Amino acid sequence: MEIKEVFSKYVFSLSALQINQFERYYEFLISENKKYNLTAITEKNDVIFKHFLDSCLAEKNIIKNAKIIDIGSGAGFPSIPLKILRPDIKFVLVDSLNKRVNFLNELIKILNLQDVVAVHARAEDYIKDNREKFDYAVARAVAPLNTLLEYLVPYVKVGGECLIYKSQKLEDEIETSQNALKVLGCKVEKIENFNIDEIDAVRKILIIKKCFVTPIKYPRGKNLPKTKPI
Repeated sequence: MEIKEVFSKYVFSLSALQINQFERYYEFLISENKKYNLTAITEKNDVIFKHFLDSCLAEKNIIKNAKIIDIGSGAGFPSIPLKILRPDIKFVLVDSLNKRVNFLNELIKILNLQDVVAVHARAEDYIKDNREKFDYAVARAVAPLNTLLEYLVPYVKVGGECLIYKSQKLEDEIETSQNALKVLGCKVEKIENFNIDEIDAVRKILIIKKCFVTPIKYPRGKNLPKTKPI
């Protein structure tokens, strides 16, 4: 299926410019993949469904002119597809591997995207000057929920949201994250479910609402969110 056809089926109308940007994104991703080890998914139809479309599923939850931080951006998912779809959104993409940031910076130039910055940093370090400055924090396929919340929530303004891309066993992850939700000052707002029949996949967008200021000690350093989750 073509990019325009796929997005149209899932209620996204793409302009000629947007289609061209997605096509160039795919070409650059594949050409650079071996160098940067970006994705195991390389067949075009799979990339369209599993990366491009999947990344855009949270779009309707994002307010106009939002400022978003993407933690663990990797090859640019979900932020770059969202940016192509919604040019009004301002993005900061954070990744701890410099080679991925190099890829992202080249991609941003190739696609001529504005108001997108790729940063080489660890989430627990970048927070120092960016605490509670964003309307949203997003992450896709990064870590278990109780770990992920500690990295994301401190970046979000009170009243803002975390948009977290998950698949199966989300309810189990939520159950084990109850203490993290309480400590970090947030709550589960809702879960949106998407069935992508063409690839026989169920995708979930978990929306976490920031209710209170997060204690200054979070996120912790020394890899503690992963080794000793809240």
